[in-house]
Amino acid sequence: MTNGSDELRLGYVTGTTPEKWARAWREQRRGPVTLVPLTEDDQEDAVRRGQIDMALVRLPVEADDLHVVRLYDELPVVVASREHLVAAADTVSVDDLDDEQLVRPHASGWRPSADQLDWPPMTEKDAIETVAAGTGVVVVPMSVARLHHRKDVVHREVADLPPTTIALVWLRSRDDDMTQAFVGVVKGRTARSSRG
Repeated sequence: MTNGSDELRLGYVTGTTPEKWARAWREQRRGPVTLVPLTEDDQEDAVRRGQIDMALVRLPVEADDLHVVRLYDELPVVVASREHLVAAADTVSVDDLDDEQLVRPHASGWRPSADQLDWPPMTEKDAIETVAAGTGVVVVPMSVARLHHRKDVVHREVADLPPTTIALVWLRSRDDDMTQAFVGVVKGRTARSSRG
């Protein structure tokens, strides 16, 4: 791999499940794995700069120089204060959120039509802390809402926003045996099964 050893450096964005595959890798005695947390803003650059060998990312990515294996989709949810009107619903639509303050931009570019305040950049965790205070809402993947769950917030599925997709990416120029072995682990192959 790029680090010159048998160690695999796997980057991951918030809400993904890197330990699931790292555990399978170790159980197959394939070698050590170092898990490296990434932000979505840095997910592609970390791979391109060689800081990590592979990454669990949230699509879209610029794939010209990357292999991309789509893994699973995540449901979008709105997170709001427990006292917010969305707490009474099972699911909501973007129309239900049209008058809300969105405290962090949504990856799809969707935004409510109400005039928006100029919010400072914030992490998903910071955004959830902000809405817990009763100020606005944030739309995140369900895995992120669960990771940063608090007793003073609720999350509800936004039925008409597209899901986000988690994928495994690595440089096309680094397509070696270790990389392919890890792809096999992610796809459910065991140490005894063939790639065929």
